[in-house]
Amino acid sequence: MIERRKFIQQSSALAGGVMLLSALDNKAFSIFKSRIAPSDQINVGAIGIKGMGWANVSAALKIPGVNLVAVCDIDKSVIDSRLAELAKKNYDTSKIKRYGDYRQMLEQKDIDVVIVGTPDHWHALQMIHACEAGKDVYVEKPVGNSIEECRVMVAAQQRYGKAVQAGQWQRSQQHFRDAVDFIRSGKLGNIRTVKVWCYQGWMKPGPVVPDSAPPPGVDYAQWLGPAKKRPFNASRFHFNFRWFWDYAGGLMTDWGVHLMDYAIFGMDAPVPKTVSALGGNFAYPELYQETPDTMGALYEFDKFNLIWDHAMGIDNGLFGKDHGIAFIGNNGTLELDRGGWEVIEEKRSAAKVLVERRKPTDNGLDKHWENFISVVKSRKFEELNCPIQTGAHIATVCQLGNIAFRTQKKLVWDKSRNRFTDEAVNKKYFGKEYHNGYTLPKV
Repeated sequence: MIERRKFIQQSSALAGGVMLLSALDNKAFSIFKSRIAPSDQINVGAIGIKGMGWANVSAALKIPGVNLVAVCDIDKSVIDSRLAELAKKNYDTSKIKRYGDYRQMLEQKDIDVVIVGTPDHWHALQMIHACEAGKDVYVEKPVGNSIEECRVMVAAQQRYGKAVQAGQWQRSQQHFRDAVDFIRSGKLGNIRTVKVWCYQGWMKPGPVVPDSAPPPGVDYAQWLGPAKKRPFNASRFHFNFRWFWDYAGGLMTDWGVHLMDYAIFGMDAPVPKTVSALGGNFAYPELYQETPDTMGALYEFDKFNLIWDHAMGIDNGLFGKDHGIAFIGNNGTLELDRGGWEVIEEKRSAAKVLVERRKPTDNGLDKHWENFISVVKSRKFEELNCPIQTGAHIATVCQLGNIAFRTQKKLVWDKSRNRFTDEAVNKKYFGKEYHNGYTLPKV
C-alpha cells in the first residue's frame, strides 16, 4: 500500500526529475523509469481519456515512477487511439488493461491512483467509489454537478482518508500564486469590486440534428449513467455535453471554476450572501444547447462585489483579453489571466503600485501533478494545492450562479444552514435526480 511507502523524494528533487525527463528521448525515459524502486512506483488507472482525462495521463507520465496500468472509456475507439499514441512513443502498452465499466477497473488491486476525466455528471460517483475502493483520486473540475454532490464528495474523502486533488491546476501555477501574494499585501488598497470574465470565441454548441444510434463501440447507457435516459444525439455527446443541464453547467462551471477560483482565493472569501444572474442563448439560438451562451452574475459578499460575465462566440473581453480576473482597488487594478498579471495604477493614487506584466514561468498542469504525486507518497494531505474541499467550495459558488440564472431570482444564502433561504429552490436545485438505478451514496 502507498501508506507504507517512504517519501524519499522532496518536491524540488521531483521537479528536477521532470526537467531531466523532458530532455530524454522515449527510450531513455523507459530506462530511467525502470530504475525507480518498485516500492516507490505509482500505478495509475484513468476513467475517461478523450479530453482532459488524457491531458492528465500525459502530465502524470512525465513524473518518474508513475505508470499507466489501466484505462477505462465508454468509447472503444478512444481507447484504441490513445494506446496507439503511447505505443508510438515506445511506451509498453501490453500491460495496460482496458475497461468499459469503471467499477470493474476499481477492482484492479495494483491501481494506486484513479483519474476521473469523465463528463461532469459522473464525477461524484466515480470519485466516491474510487475512494471506497482504497484509491487516491485526481478528479477533474468541476468536482460536482450539484451542491449536494460536492458535499458528499468532501464527506467521502474524510471517511475513507484518501488523497483527492481537484483538477483546478492554476492553483499550482506560480504566476497565479504570485498575483495572490500581491493582492493580499494590501498594496492595491481597499478592493471593492472583482470582475471575472470568460469570452470564448472558439466555443459553440453543436447543430440541431436528429437522434440516432450511438457510434459503433460506444456504450451509450454507460455514458448516461445517472443522467436521465434519452435517445442518443451527436450534439449532446463528447465535448458538447457541457451545454446541457443533465450533464454539466455551461461556461459557468467549465471555465468559471478555474477563474472564479482565483477570484475567491485572492479575496479569501466564503460563500456569498446573495447572488442574482441574467442571460440567455443570444449568440447561437439556432444551435443545440440549454445552458446560456451569454450570462452575467452578481455575487454579494460582506466587503466587496464579484461580477461574472461570459460570452461564447466573442474573444474581445475586458483589457482586450478573452478571459481574466480584475481586482479593482483604490490604488490600482490587478489583472490576472493565464498569460500573466500586471497592476494598472489608479491615476489619482499616490501609492505607486504600477507592476509591469509578469509572464508565466512554468506549466501549471505539470506542477499540479507533481504536487499531487508528492502528497500521494507523503500522505501529508494539507500540502495538496487544491484538495477536494477547495474544489467543492468553488464548484458550489459556480452552482449558485447557475441556479440564480435558472430561477431568475435574487437568491439569499443562509450560511448557518448552508442552504438557500428559499426552500422551493433548495428542493428543485440543491441536488440532482439520479436515474437508471444509480443513487448518490450516503456517506
